[in-house]
Amino acid sequence: MEAQQPISQHVLAIASGKGGVGKSTIAVNLAITLAHTGASVGLLDADIHGPNIPRMMGIRGQPQRGPDGSMLPLEQYGVKLMSVGFLATGSKPVIWRGPLIGKLIKQFLTQVAWGPLDYLVVDLPPGTGDAQLTLCQSVPLTGGIIVSTPQDVALEDALRGLEMFRTMQVPILGLVENMSYFLCPHCNVRTDIFDHGGAQRAAAEYQVPFLGAMPLDPRIRHGGDCGQPIVVAEPESAHAASFRAMVTQLLAQIAIDPTAQRTRALVIDQA
Repeated sequence: MEAQQPISQHVLAIASGKGGVGKSTIAVNLAITLAHTGASVGLLDADIHGPNIPRMMGIRGQPQRGPDGSMLPLEQYGVKLMSVGFLATGSKPVIWRGPLIGKLIKQFLTQVAWGPLDYLVVDLPPGTGDAQLTLCQSVPLTGGIIVSTPQDVALEDALRGLEMFRTMQVPILGLVENMSYFLCPHCNVRTDIFDHGGAQRAAAEYQVPFLGAMPLDPRIRHGGDCGQPIVVAEPESAHAASFRAMVTQLLAQIAIDPTAQRTRALVIDQA
């Protein structure tokens, strides 16, 4: 079968330095919010060992084949989806070495009938390994979005991811601070459980945009567990409004000339 190139105006890589920071939560809510603007959006789950996108998007099934043999993405909430979670059954683990992971990601990029897309959001696994390198080398990226929690350990790993993108000459569209604070629903008292503001300070230090701070909230967690992300389950909530504000800032960064962004990244690297 002849491979087809992914058709997307913008490819956005959602990355984190370590696991457990809510990167997939950010990815699914951003993808759905982009779709709510009227854009054509795809969401590629590139976390081969921990594919959470099917559960978080509330959809299961096997991709069908098109007339040309290409895989047809599943669709939920107006977003086209592809994940190894649709191919693996039950809780059976995917025990693969790096080359096989890279090969599958390339297949997801080139042998899936995405159709015309305005945005392809790629949910990467944590770290700076094979999946990240394969993505950077296989398709022109509009930019990377780094997700971190506020504490120093998470930020230290997140900044490694930022430097990886810069090494690959990929623009950084921004940093997101997830689980930034907890607002008690009963007394309205705010508690900074994991500290607060670390990602914003890091964004200023590394001269990259800060896209926003998302709270630690049981409703956001529940939305991912039950397959109804917060922007779907509670579209009028303050949390959904925060994602819309984040997307507004993201689109402003995407609108910047990518050549200028790449030049700026190189200048910062060489400073």
